[in-house]
Amino acid sequence: MTRKQRYQSIIEYFLEHAPNAETELLYDNPYQLLVAVILSAQCTDKRVNLTTPAIFEKYPTAESMSHATAEKIFPLIKSISYPNNKSKHLAGMAKMLMTHFDGEVPMTVEELVQLPGVGRKTANVITSVIDEQPNMAVDTHVFRVSARIGLTIGAKTPAAAEKQLIQFIPPKYVHRAHHWLILHGRYICVARKPKCDQCGISMVCKFYNNQ
Repeated sequence: MTRKQRYQSIIEYFLEHAPNAETELLYDNPYQLLVAVILSAQCTDKRVNLTTPAIFEKYPTAESMSHATAEKIFPLIKSISYPNNKSKHLAGMAKMLMTHFDGEVPMTVEELVQLPGVGRKTANVITSVIDEQPNMAVDTHVFRVSARIGLTIGAKTPAAAEKQLIQFIPPKYVHRAHHWLILHGRYICVARKPKCDQCGISMVCKFYNNQ
């Protein structure tokens, strides 16, 4: 099987079985999604979703959060991983949204990465989820799964994996492909013991066929 054929088979499978795959983070607008994604770094979406309602109640907009200090935000997110850093990121992010972007979440990767706590992965999530831009966010699940099933070859970094995935996935599917891979990695192609007996793409999976 060629690499192109593997991509085609996997895309066709997910188009049929997960056509509406989307983020599991709960949000109502771009500001809320940005807050949730910043909090989700090295933390589960489930934990983030338990935490954000209190944050959004107290700070429903970037403007309201821009007046908060990290010390005021910290108690609301102390159950999240790395709360000290993330409280500083949120406070700084909200202030910069107000001073540089008129309180609106920008929709380019180049602008988003200027915000505290926002790296390329987060920027790719925001632009692909909100605006359906063909940007591929590579987190630990996507990095692991894409290598394991044979979509990426020899990629040593998330940036290298992103480049390969963008090369082979048609632009119209990229914004969904992130969710296909992350959800597959979260529930089926798990890190320690992948559930190959429950996997619908095992026939074209490089790992499964090399066992």
